[in-house]
Amino acid sequence: MIEVPQALVDTHAAHGGAASRAFIEGLPARAAELLEQWELRRTGAPMHGLVSLVLPVVRADGTESVLKIGPVDEETEGEPDALRTWNGAGAVRLLEHDPATGALLLEGLDATRHLSAVPDVRQAVQVIAELLARLSAGPAPAGMRRLGDVTAAMLAQVPDAARRLGDGDERRLLLDCAAAVREVAGEPGDRLLHWDLHYDNVLAAEREPWLAIDPKPLAGDPGFELLPALTNRYDPDPAATVWRFDLMAEVLGLDRERARAWTLGRSLQCFLWDVADDGAEELPQEPAEIALALLAARP
Repeated sequence: MIEVPQALVDTHAAHGGAASRAFIEGLPARAAELLEQWELRRTGAPMHGLVSLVLPVVRADGTESVLKIGPVDEETEGEPDALRTWNGAGAVRLLEHDPATGALLLEGLDATRHLSAVPDVRQAVQVIAELLARLSAGPAPAGMRRLGDVTAAMLAQVPDAARRLGDGDERRLLLDCAAAVREVAGEPGDRLLHWDLHYDNVLAAEREPWLAIDPKPLAGDPGFELLPALTNRYDPDPAATVWRFDLMAEVLGLDRERARAWTLGRSLQCFLWDVADDGAEELPQEPAEIALALLAARP
């Protein structure tokens, strides 16, 4: 019987409801069924992401792999289609997918070597930028959630969120970010986006130096991809935000002002998660500081 890591149990208990409890309760049996279905042999202790169980395994043909079992929601349901589209080019390769459970069998990467451990931040940002350029090079497959819909939903929440903020400077920052994204909302783009590519979501591999994992795919403008690489390994120096942003925009070949607007839109998304969804009365610090740095750096 699979032992579910306690940290994964605690996360679902703290942030989930009845569906999360049912997922955790059924996880050992589901894992056992998938191991048998795909003829897998466990090769290590259970691991976990934020909400998913991850089991190192080997296939009957000797291929080292990873079994990932997690709840399927709006953000994760497109993961198998995105991985099939990339077909290993810059991202982990999908080996099997079980539509009934959403479980994924993925190629084995080096889980002990994350890009976050690379001491040279500039080198890490360069790697992220090059991966983002490759992953967003083509159009998203049909049926993927779309940035245009995400943006429309965000902008509809702005008036109420602004009223909840007691600090005038924070209210102006939220409205400035909303104004920036309104300028580009009419052209949301159609590229296949990873949406959550930060340094802990990049692992070392044998066939390529680094590969992306754990996409939350979205069809849209690549400018909406940049914020996670600014908030992860965060540096409070505004100049650090600007050079990271500039480096990624250059490597991806993005129009700098459009990329700035979409990054401000991504900051707005973070604001709304805290204020509109969770009832906070102040903005999250890091996305707010990044937005201020980008606004101050406008021509």
